[in-house]
Amino acid sequence: MTNPGRAVIFIPARFASTRYPGKPLVELTGASGVAKSLIRRSWEAAKAVPEADDVYVLTDDDRIREAAEAFGAEVIMTSTEARNGTERCAEAVAQLAEKPDIVVNLQGDAPLTPAWFVSDLIGVMRASAHVQVATPVLRCDAETLAHLVTDRREGRVGGTTAVMRSDGQAIYFSKEVLPYVGDLANPPVVHHHVGVYSYRPDALTQYGGWPEGTLERAEGLEQLRFIENGWPVTCVEVEGRGRVFWELNNPVDVERIETVLKKEGIE
Repeated sequence: MTNPGRAVIFIPARFASTRYPGKPLVELTGASGVAKSLIRRSWEAAKAVPEADDVYVLTDDDRIREAAEAFGAEVIMTSTEARNGTERCAEAVAQLAEKPDIVVNLQGDAPLTPAWFVSDLIGVMRASAHVQVATPVLRCDAETLAHLVTDRREGRVGGTTAVMRSDGQAIYFSKEVLPYVGDLANPPVVHHHVGVYSYRPDALTQYGGWPEGTLERAEGLEQLRFIENGWPVTCVEVEGRGRVFWELNNPVDVERIETVLKKEGIE
C-alpha cells in the first residue's frame, strides 16, 4: 500500500566543527564564477527536490542563521547540546506545528547531492510504512574509490563507506574503506555512503532518548546509534548518472567540489 506522506528536508549545520571550523560559511565557486557559501549550496540542492514539502536550515549559531536567512532560507534554532545532525533533527521536528510523515536529513556539507538521490529515498519511505530509517548508498566509481583510498593513506578522514546485507539492510558504516581494497586495479565493490537520511518522526524520538553508542563515538558516525540499538537502517542504492558525489570534509575537498560544480555547469 502506497503512503504518500508529507516530507520535509532539514539541513543541520554547525559552526564549531572539530575538523573544519566555520565550514558551513566556506565559499565555493561555481561554473559562472559566482561564489556561494556551502550552506547556501546545500539549501539549493534541497530546494531542487520536487517531493519536498518544506526545507529548513537547522543551527545553533547566529552567524549561520543570519547567512541562511539572507538568502531566503527558513531557519529552526536548535540547542548547543545537540551532538550530531540526527539529534538536531529530533529537536527540530518537535518544534514544528504540523508534524511531517517523513523527515529527511540532508547534511550541510553535501552540496553535490543530486535531487534524485533524495527523491529515491523519499520514494522508498512512501512505498513502505515499515521502513523507519533509510539512507542512500552509491557504488563507487574508480575516481571516487581512489579519493577514498588516498585520503585514508594520507591520514585524512574522508568519505564514509557502507557494508550491507543482500536485502539492503545495513551491517556497518565506517570511515575506513570497507571492504578492504588491496588492489585498485581489481577492487571489490565498495559503496560510498551518501550523507542523507530519512526517518519516521518516531525513530527520531527513540534516537534522542538513547545515549551515544560506543561504535558511533569511535567512528564519528551518527547512524551507528540505530544499529547499536537494534533498529534496521535500509540502504537505498542510487544511480550516479555520471555525477561525482563528494562531501566537504576537509579543506582539500573545496577544490574537488568546485571542479565538479564547473564540470556540471552548476552556478
